[in-house]
Amino acid sequence: MSQMKILSMREMNVNGKVVLLRLDINSPIDPVTKRIVNRNRLNESLPTLNFLIENNAKIAIIAHQGDTLDYQNLIPLNEHASILSELLGKEVEYIDDVCGPAAQYLVKRLKKSKIALLGNLRYLSEEISTFENAVKLEPSDMMGTFLVRSLSPLVDIYINDAFAAAHRNAPSMVAFQEIKPSAAGDLLFREVEALTKVMKSPVRPSVFVLGGAKISDAFGMMKQVLENGTADKILTCGITGEIFIMASGKYIGAKKEKFLKDRNLLEFIEPAKEYLKDYPGRIEMPADLAFDSGGQRKEIDLQNLPVEELFMDIGTKTISRYSDIIAGANTIFTNGPAGAYENALFEKGTKDVLQAIAGSKGYSVIGGGRYSGGCRETDRH
Repeated sequence: MSQMKILSMREMNVNGKVVLLRLDINSPIDPVTKRIVNRNRLNESLPTLNFLIENNAKIAIIAHQGDTLDYQNLIPLNEHASILSELLGKEVEYIDDVCGPAAQYLVKRLKKSKIALLGNLRYLSEEISTFENAVKLEPSDMMGTFLVRSLSPLVDIYINDAFAAAHRNAPSMVAFQEIKPSAAGDLLFREVEALTKVMKSPVRPSVFVLGGAKISDAFGMMKQVLENGTADKILTCGITGEIFIMASGKYIGAKKEKFLKDRNLLEFIEPAKEYLKDYPGRIEMPADLAFDSGGQRKEIDLQNLPVEELFMDIGTKTISRYSDIIAGANTIFTNGPAGAYENALFEKGTKDVLQAIAGSKGYSVIGGGRYSGGCRETDRH
């Protein structure tokens, strides 16, 4: 751990201290019931929580669920608290208040080895991605944000175990370190180790599968791994794949274009054009797409576009092509699902790609997206 130059929580005395613990328990949500459909990230938080419990810390958890780019998943964290209580075998008290008077009162009365989960961080304007993109604050400028000035007087130590959100320049991620003793949890260390192996010393060929709804994450990673040569091949899917289809000169239809425009995603077309020009042959895009046709899954080849449909998954031809490339890879990193996998009609792309990764001979890491616990090794060959 010391080789990473990151202080571990295990090197700190947390006995009797109020610990502000930043977790990433952002989980897949059923679009109809709004219930959690995968507990992986909650499970992954247990080693850190158990360590703090066993060492008599007073634990105040801050976490998020959803964002402006996936508003349908922006829900309270009461079910998260219930699941954590079940997994830990002890109560995780929940309050639907992020850092207001009720939340402050709950933190003040915490006892040793007790846990409180505060309300969804994304209910604060200063914690949403649109604020981060529009108001570019330095950590030192965040002392006056509502979260920091409300909670910092009440806590002794800040611990970050939210690697999947560690790229965010938000108060909950980068501000408390300015004024409080800070350390990393166990999960953050494991994820850094896994990602470092992929980014610093990949065994060739190295393949990146980039999808998901938050294409800013995919494009940020793409730029880095193309420029430094980490990725020999990038397989695009999800909205990222659709942007590259449009960047290649293909019109996919007014309905989908409006969907992307309304979310300010068309701005990614120009950088996609540059990547296609500067890195020929290294970026793959979908050959076919899937949509809902009267409650049935229907697939369409690119040459038959445009059609006025909202595409929700990659098609069978794309899955087959991507699976062949993955089978020949020795290092694989995937970030985000291939489609709207929460809908049974559109789970095929994500499931089949993940099965291809699991069946490959390479060292693979799943990162980002709510289907993962952050960066997770799936093979160690």
